[in-house]
Formats: sequence, structure tokens, C-alpha cells
Amino acid sequence: MTPEAWLRGPVEGVIPDLQPVAHSLIQAREDLERIVPMLSVEELWVAPGGAASPGFHLRHLAGSTDRLLTYARGEDLSTKQKRHLATEKEPQPDLTPDLLLEEIGEVFDRALVQLQSVQKEELDEERLVGRGELPSNVRGLLYHMGEHATRHVGQLITTLNVSRDGPLPPGPAKVPPDEDRRGHAAGGALPDISTDPAEG
Repeated sequence: MTPEAWLRGPVEGVIPDLQPVAHSLIQAREDLERIVPMLSVEELWVAPGGAASPGFHLRHLAGSTDRLLTYARGEDLSTKQKRHLATEKEPQPDLTPDLLLEEIGEVFDRALVQLQSVQKEELDEERLVGRGELPSNVRGLLYHMGEHATRHVGQLITTLNVSRDGPLPPGPAKVPPDEDRRGHAAGGALPDISTDPAEG
């Protein structure tokens, strides 16, 4: 059984404070590498019930991660980054699942390199975010980057489960056998959290 990223030990070169961020990015990427190749170009822009489309989640995940990294470095957004932000919700028929996955992979690669460069004494340095120059710091931006990636991958999975009228296939060795699921739903759908699996 292959454990999830957070159970594989520390990511080399990343300080302890940022290990949860690195684990979140690694897990998000692995989930996307399993899911995105299953999609057709048509599925990318389906928005069931008005929910955000899979294509939006993928474009936004790449763009927002890139922007958060920029703010964490204390830099302003480029014209290219602002243009990406302005078009993330628009269907892009020329973009394929493979191209979107490649874009995310490149951004996540840069994110892990940047995480490895951050020192503990930098974490609480002030950073300003967005046109409103809202207050944050390096720690806040990088923690948000990790949880934001997790959130959008989860929303993507849920959207696809709904739009496909059935759950996506489970990831390899991530879901225990039926007799030991302890709250995991069949087929890789979201788990039933009505009871605490730890109590089973």
C-alpha cells in the first residue's frame, strides 16, 4: 500500500514549518496526475448546476499558486499573471487536459523549489497581497497555497463525480480493501464522514 504524501516522511530541503505545504502540493499533484488524463476536452468546461468547471479549477490552481508564490517573494504580479487571472473562468477550447496538467506541473515544480529556499527566520516577514495590499506574511501565503491546492482538487473530484453520474476510479492502493474501508466510500468517492473512522 502506498501511503499518502504526508505519511512518507519529510520532503528533502524543506524546513519543518513548511512540510505540510510541501506534502499538500505533492498529494494534489499526484491526485491530478491520476484524474486529469481521464478527462475529455468537452468535460473540462461542463459546469453542473452552475458549479465551477473542471477547467476553471485547473487553470485557477496553476494561476493562483503562481500568484501566491510571487507575493511570498515580496514581488508584484506581472502583466501575464494578471491576464491569466482575468481569463481563468472563461472556457478555453484550445486547452487540453494534458496542457493544463503540464501547466500545473511546472508551477508546482517551481513551488517546491521555492519552499526549499525559505528559511525559518523569513516566515513572519510581512507581505502585502493584491491591489488592496492586504496584510499577510510568508508563512500565511505559503500555508494558504497548500490548503488552497487541496481545496480545489477536492472540488474538482466532487464536480466530476456529479457530472459523470458516478465516482471516479480510486487511486492505486490509496483506498483499503472493502472489509477495511472504515468510512471510505466505494470507488474513490468522498468518504462518509457521518462517523469518525478513528472510532471504528
